[in-house]
Amino acid sequence: MGRSWGAPARGTRLQRGRCRSMEDDAPVIYGLEFQARALTPQTAETDAIRFLVGTQSLKYDNQVHVIDFDDENNIINKTVLLHQAGEIWHISASPADRGVLATCYSQAADSKVVTCAAVWRMPAELEPGGQESPEDAASPAHALELLCLLEPAARGSTACVAWEPAGDGKRVVSLADSHILLWDLEGSSSQATLASSASLEGKGQLKFTTGRWSPHHNCSQVATANDTAIRGWDTRTMSQIYCIESAHGQLVRDLDFNPNKQYYLASCGDDCKVKFWDTRNVAEPVKTLEEHSHWVWNVRYNHSHDQLVLTGSSDSRVILSNMVSISSEPFGHLVDDDDLSDQEERRLEEKSQEPPQDSVIATYEEHEDSVYAVDWSSADPWLFASLSYDGRLVINRVPRALKYHILL
Repeated sequence: MGRSWGAPARGTRLQRGRCRSMEDDAPVIYGLEFQARALTPQTAETDAIRFLVGTQSLKYDNQVHVIDFDDENNIINKTVLLHQAGEIWHISASPADRGVLATCYSQAADSKVVTCAAVWRMPAELEPGGQESPEDAASPAHALELLCLLEPAARGSTACVAWEPAGDGKRVVSLADSHILLWDLEGSSSQATLASSASLEGKGQLKFTTGRWSPHHNCSQVATANDTAIRGWDTRTMSQIYCIESAHGQLVRDLDFNPNKQYYLASCGDDCKVKFWDTRNVAEPVKTLEEHSHWVWNVRYNHSHDQLVLTGSSDSRVILSNMVSISSEPFGHLVDDDDLSDQEERRLEEKSQEPPQDSVIATYEEHEDSVYAVDWSSADPWLFASLSYDGRLVINRVPRALKYHILL
C-alpha cells in the first residue's frame, strides 16, 4: 500500500474487500497517510458504528480520524481532527459523552521525551456523522479543543488513560511511570482533580505498561500490568487486592475483563501467549492460547458474547477465538423452554451434553505490518476494527455462520 509522505494526510484510500459485499464477510479497508497505533470505539455511541484512530507523525501535525462505517452501503466516512500536541500512543473515549476523548501523546520537555495525557472535546459543529465525505479532501481540518491535562506531580510518562466504565464520564485512571492516579473531572471535564493515588513498590525502575477498569464490583477495581506482573487495585482505598507475579514469560502488553463474568481477566504479552485468569485463584491461568508467532499487543472480549475474543499481534495477524468453555454461556444461548418446539428441545439437550470446544474461528491477514490495536464496535456486537502501524484500518465481521450458531 503506497504512502504519500510529501503532504499532510487528507485523502482516504478505501478498498471494498475483494469486490464482495459486507454480507459475505468481506473486509473493508481504510488507509491513513500516517503511521498509527491508537484505536478505540466511540464508547458512548451505541447507534452509529464509529471508531477513533490516532496518528504518529514526527513531521506533520498529528490527527484523530473519526471513522464512521455505513454498513448498509458498505462505505466509510471520515472526519479529521488536528491533534497538534504530539504523536498519539493511546486513545480512549468517554463512556458518557460522545464528544469527549483522552489521549496519551509524546512531547519534548527538558531535552527528553515524555508521554503526557489530556482530555479533549471534538468541535461541536463536527459531531461525527456530519458533512465530510471520503472524497472531501480539500476542506480544512478542525482542531480538538483541550479540556484539561492529566499531569502527575512527579512528571512521568503516561502509559494509558482508562475511564470508569459505567460512570458519567467524570472519573478516569491514568498510569504514569510507577504511579496509578485516580482523577475527578469537574464541570464539563475542563478541570481534573487528583482524588487519590498509589505507587508500585519494589526494586528497579518499575513502570506500568497498561491498565483496564473492571465493569464489575460497582466499578471499584482496576487491573494494571508492569513488566511480567498483573496487579488488581481497589479504587476506594487504592490498595492492591491481588498480584500475578509472573503472569507472562515476557512483558504484559494488554488486559481486558470479561464483561459477563466478574472474576475473569484476559492478558497477552511478548511471550506470544494469551492467558485467561480467575482473579480469585491466580496460581495458574484458567486457559492459555498460543496461536500467534510474535508479540500479542491487544486482547478484547466481545461486549455481548464473551466467548468471542479478539487478539492482534506483531505477526500482522488478527485472530478471532471462540473461548466457549470459559464463557458465561458455555452451553449456548439460554432460552426459555416454553418457547421451544419438541425438536428444538431435543437438539438443545444433545448440544448441552457435548463438552464445549474452544477453537480459532478465523485468522484475518489483511494487514502487512504489526497490528497494534483491535477493538469491537460499541454499536454492533458482530463488527470489529483492527489497526496496523502502516496506517491500515480494517473493519471485519464475525462470520455469519457463527453469529447464527450463537443466536440460535
